[in-house]
Amino acid sequence: MNQAVKGTALPTKPHYAILDGLRGIAALMVVAFHIFEAHATSHQDQIINHGYLAVDFFFMLSGFVIGYAYDDRWGKMNIAGFFRRRLVRLQPMVVFGMVVGAVLFYLQASPWMPKVAETPVWKLIIVTLIGCTLWPLTPSQEIRGWGEMHPLNGPGWSLFYEYIANIFYALFGRRLSKAALAVLVCLSAVALVYVAVFGKNGDVVGGWELSASGLQIGFSRMMFPFFGGLLLFRVVKIKSVHRAFLWCSLLLVIILALPRLGTEKTLYINGLYESACIILLFPLIVYMGAGGGMPGGLQGRLCRFLGDISYPLYITHYPLIYIYWAYVERNTVDGNRPSLNDAWPYMVLVFAGSLVLAYAALKLYDEPVRRFLKRKKRQ
Repeated sequence: MNQAVKGTALPTKPHYAILDGLRGIAALMVVAFHIFEAHATSHQDQIINHGYLAVDFFFMLSGFVIGYAYDDRWGKMNIAGFFRRRLVRLQPMVVFGMVVGAVLFYLQASPWMPKVAETPVWKLIIVTLIGCTLWPLTPSQEIRGWGEMHPLNGPGWSLFYEYIANIFYALFGRRLSKAALAVLVCLSAVALVYVAVFGKNGDVVGGWELSASGLQIGFSRMMFPFFGGLLLFRVVKIKSVHRAFLWCSLLLVIILALPRLGTEKTLYINGLYESACIILLFPLIVYMGAGGGMPGGLQGRLCRFLGDISYPLYITHYPLIYIYWAYVERNTVDGNRPSLNDAWPYMVLVFAGSLVLAYAALKLYDEPVRRFLKRKKRQ
């Protein structure tokens, strides 16, 4: 018992293979969204328009899976053991993503990223070390000019909130009754709808800036989906769903790729759509995916591959996106960005490069480092 409480001997539970696969589908959509984003002039003409909602889907998956993995283990595991497990799972790739961002940093210089060229190496090193801890930078401290709390690797902001969600879960979320958790989820839904519908842009875009508005958006985007996923795990009896991976994948892709709704004068329409996706459709997808069982054959291998690569892909692709933004800026003439017909070879190269980088990081770094850390933990 003492050994288990120290976090050394808890058995691994089977994964929800289809949920792993869906996480990979969402990660692929994020990469495509960020590539196309460089060619957009506003929210209205963005291709794969709602790709950023994948982050909210990740939070919901996380809440559901955390409940499944840990809710029944607190008699054999303490808070320190929980945090050790989460650090082993998340932190190695956080460090890797920041280092990749630092190595590629000076290749990203362009007028769209005004501070890159003027940043001295000593400052880059300091920001890299800070970034490896996920400690956020204020807009005045960051070194790119975009106001990101993690300027070497923008998606680090969502891992910052993922850690906060894990802390909330360990300190009080695990103890909440179903009724209390339902109240928290309802209040969080209200906060989310307020941001999406009544925000200045009619969407939930944001969370990466350490400011009052950035924190409001970030916490709103994290609280409902994470604790909504936790509530879903605790209250819903999962039933078998035939061809769950196929239908869930199609629904997820449609949600993330759907064009912007409404106009500049009716922004609330898009906000209502995004609220409905996060509050209604994402729980439905998670429910269906959890009911899909353990697929075998090609589908099972695909789900495992997508699940394995999803986190490395998400946390390493953005330094390549910064370089792609610089390419687009260098080829923008009189305000006209390169056409998709001209840019598609580079778009394919960035997409494929992101996959190769993620797979290499998984096999050559993440898995070996996590195995090493787990062995050390057992000693």
